[in-house]
Amino acid sequence: MRMRPIVESDLDELQALARETGVGFTSLPDNREFLEQKIAIAQRAFNGETPADQRLYFFVLEDEDSERLAGCCAIEAQVGREVPFYHYRVGTLAHSSKQLDLHRTIDTLFLSSDHTGDAEVASLFLRSDYRGAEARHQRNGALLSMMRWLFMAEFRDSFPDKVLAEMRGHFDSNGRSPFWEYLGSNFFPMDFSEADRLTGLGQKSFIGELMPKFPIYTPFLSDEARDCIGKVHEHTRPALAMLKKQGLRWEGYIDIFDGGPTVEAYINDVKGVRLSRHVRVEVDPDAATEGRPQWLAATTSMSDFRAAWVGRGPDDNGVLTINNEEARRLEVASGDTLRILNSDEEA
Repeated sequence: MRMRPIVESDLDELQALARETGVGFTSLPDNREFLEQKIAIAQRAFNGETPADQRLYFFVLEDEDSERLAGCCAIEAQVGREVPFYHYRVGTLAHSSKQLDLHRTIDTLFLSSDHTGDAEVASLFLRSDYRGAEARHQRNGALLSMMRWLFMAEFRDSFPDKVLAEMRGHFDSNGRSPFWEYLGSNFFPMDFSEADRLTGLGQKSFIGELMPKFPIYTPFLSDEARDCIGKVHEHTRPALAMLKKQGLRWEGYIDIFDGGPTVEAYINDVKGVRLSRHVRVEVDPDAATEGRPQWLAATTSMSDFRAAWVGRGPDDNGVLTINNEEARRLEVASGDTLRILNSDEEA
């Protein structure tokens, strides 16, 4: 299994992934024309043909045995530059009456574009049959999530100071979003799936045009809707846990449709960025592979970027010995440079 930039021939498999993502996965709509355009945009980004602040880097997890795409993820260099990027900011308003000697604080939701210009890690999805503890599928979710930090560390000058990740919000067993039904549906004359589809296609101007400009008092919402504020989808919990381990935290911003949390951090503070380092490659056909993947390795070329687990860490001289299969997977040879990260290393 390895990560690599998406290419034109991945279109069919990418659309298959889009069909499996389910409700609320805004960034990967099942629209072939849109996905084809996304691939073209990503290829121009990897080739350095677009300005650094406008780049969308889209990666796929390739199962080399079956030639299937097991999953995908992306990095958007800066959000909100061309299309508005909206959140609700959870705030507090204080009210008091001296005459009655009463004081109250009330939670509110403010429509916000505070994250304009930040980088975003997005579109992380792993097919269900590649999850679990089976040996050949081991730690695929971690590979999808963590390789993005190696990419950002290697090409640090291409990214701003901060990074965020939007988490899919809570849906019930019927695919229903209580947050949407008690709030968003009152302002948008459409169902959730249509609003989600338009957002995924980049058509976001209607949000600023139709959403209220004044703060929303959360006591006006139902208990069920309030419980969705900052709550993630059950399938999103593992991804959120990995982001928190890297140092991303919820600072009170939520998705305007489903109420899911947005977590964020300064890029230089992210564990995977801080602790990754360069090593020199030595290929040894007899190098053994350990049981549990621990060391993540990535190449230093943007257009030919590759990332995968390797069987061991570097020696005291900064040399990483890999076997022929690992060298083939990463497309490197003796003397090349890799950026590596010990996934179990503490900050």
